Amino acid sequence: MSPRRPPILQPAIPTELRAAAALPLPRMQPVAGPWITVDAAYAAQMAERARLAAEHGPGVLRALDGSAPALDDLLDTVLAALDDHPAFARDGAAIRCPDGRRVTPERARPLESLNALLAEDLCLLEKRGDEHVLTAAALCFPAGWTLAQKIGRPLTRIHRPVPPYDDDIARRVQRFFDAARPGRPLWRANLHGYTTPDLYLPLREDEPKSKISARPAYLRSERQTVLRLPASGAVLFAIHTTVTRA
Repeated sequence: MSPRRPPILQPAIPTELRAAAALPLPRMQPVAGPWITVDAAYAAQMAERARLAAEHGPGVLRALDGSAPALDDLLDTVLAALDDHPAFARDGAAIRCPDGRRVTPERARPLESLNALLAEDLCLLEKRGDEHVLTAAALCFPAGWTLAQKIGRPLTRIHRPVPPYDDDIARRVQRFFDAARPGRPLWRANLHGYTTPDLYLPLREDEPKSKISARPAYLRSERQTVLRLPASGAVLFAIHTTVTRA
């Protein structure tokens, strides 16, 4: 048996995440400053993203046929945001990341390029009929779900097994996605207790969700950002994960 890897932890749950997590659903608010997060765990999280992508491949990086235009739009949007981000810098065709790595984005490999730049998980949703459908994702840090079961699904189907995501909340979130505008990202946060600090916590829909009755050993918060992409009209749902000791 291979030795257990040391946990990747941030020093604390930021105050703004705690406050946002206490708001009622869907608890969206405008982003102040960059929507891309760089914190004390950036380097360790990026190394973990590289490991997971190498080990799990399409289990964490997957795009449906027909999603290429939206992915191209997503890559352009992220690169523009990095140009304005104080922690990143251009170095010719490459981008110098906060951990010192140089990443040269590849237009033919957008998910791999984005996964090498951002600590956020990136879920791309495109309008199909009346709902937004998950058409591509870089999902290395799932908390209780799997990309294989969600890719190609609409919002209501993606969230159906997740309480308290009832039909009324589903309709409100779909209306919010419909109203999202380019250049005006919004965000929300959650906060939950866990027995493990692992970032990669996939769980199939038919697997029971464990409840923590005692005091949790760790706290996990997701900062979830929603942004309409300007060229394709697709919606980005970005998730930055913070894990601390409880």
